[in-house]
Amino acid sequence: MAKGTNFKSMDSLKGVSSVINDASMALQDKRRVILDSEISDVLGAVVGGGAGAGISFAALFFGGKVVGLSAAGITSGLAAAGKLVGGGMAAGVGVLAAPIAGLAVGGGLLVANKKRKRLKQEKERLLQEAIEKHHAITRALKEEVDATKDRADYLNALNIMLRKAIEELKSDLIAA
Repeated sequence: MAKGTNFKSMDSLKGVSSVINDASMALQDKRRVILDSEISDVLGAVVGGGAGAGISFAALFFGGKVVGLSAAGITSGLAAAGKLVGGGMAAGVGVLAAPIAGLAVGGGLLVANKKRKRLKQEKERLLQEAIEKHHAITRALKEEVDATKDRADYLNALNIMLRKAIEELKSDLIAA
């Protein structure tokens, strides 16, 4: 993930999910206040302050003049692999290790790419949810004119948290 991102992993998005979930509960229960929230400390602060090894193994096993994993089979396999690059048994170790390293790097890149895609999709999903909840909380603030101070503080804190989440998610998606 890029250096300047706010959310570098799926775990780092848990806070955004918590705020969205809390906003959902606030919209369902008009008596809910900060003290009822699972993230009350945070909201209170807002109110207060704003496959490669197999290929090499098979090459070692079948590559020499003597098939098998006996000493003669292994040395013969290593020597045969080493001849591919103009060397002997020692060079054969490198030849047989290359597919492991290449596939390990390729596999790592594949997994990292899939994680990046999944993280981006989750950011997009959470952004849409956060926008919807932000609009709903804003409407609730306008509709609940008779709300207690505790309720108004709660909705305002959620509103601030949702705005911040939207801002940071948009920033990450632009950077991606």
